[in-house]
Amino acid sequence: MLEDSPIPLEKWLPTLWLIVNCKNGVSSYEVARALGVTQKSAWFMLHRLRLAMQTGSFMKASGEVEVDETFIGGKSRNMHKEVRSRKITGTGGKNKAAVLGILQRGGEVRTTVIGNRKKKTLDAIVKSNVQAGSAVYTDTLPSYNDLDTDYEHKMVDHAIEYVNGRVHTNGLENFWSLLKRGLKGTYVAVAPFHLFRYLDEQTFRYNERKTDDISRFRAALSRILNRRLTYNQLIGASV
Repeated sequence: MLEDSPIPLEKWLPTLWLIVNCKNGVSSYEVARALGVTQKSAWFMLHRLRLAMQTGSFMKASGEVEVDETFIGGKSRNMHKEVRSRKITGTGGKNKAAVLGILQRGGEVRTTVIGNRKKKTLDAIVKSNVQAGSAVYTDTLPSYNDLDTDYEHKMVDHAIEYVNGRVHTNGLENFWSLLKRGLKGTYVAVAPFHLFRYLDEQTFRYNERKTDDISRFRAALSRILNRRLTYNQLIGASV
């Protein structure tokens, strides 16, 4: 990951420490000021380190599993009138990026940027990540209706209540809160093209939440081998 980097190791390691241990993330401007590099270099460093924080597993979630989706996008009230009229062309999730989350209670969370919330899309992701026969808890979105065939599926109607015994999605709601706090408070503006990288960052910190700072640092550091991200790849430019 650090191959051919002109930035010395004594600047890479503090940056890794900050991104894995700051609950709301760390901005490229803050890293640039602290380490004496340009903001552009700090931005590139952070994205390369997010690749090391990317997690994946062949093991499916099991037991009690929460499934929920959220929308990521700017708040219209924070936009200038001209910008709001150009970007906000509908209500709800229109003009926003949709993200699906899967949380095994007592275990890990997984997140995926999704193109839509249609039944076919959500079913495929849930089935590839959750073991059949598990207890799956969702809200009343109609796209989840067919999960009954493979899971012990129960829904909670948020128009009436948020908790019904064991049936709720509060674990994921907590994760969404942490994610959006970082996106809106620390990073402010995130391009949809890079959203999955910020999801990898927050997912890593959440899944390592029960460990200490040093353990999180070591876990991320152990993953830098064979993970190369060039600047052209990062910005989507042709080589």
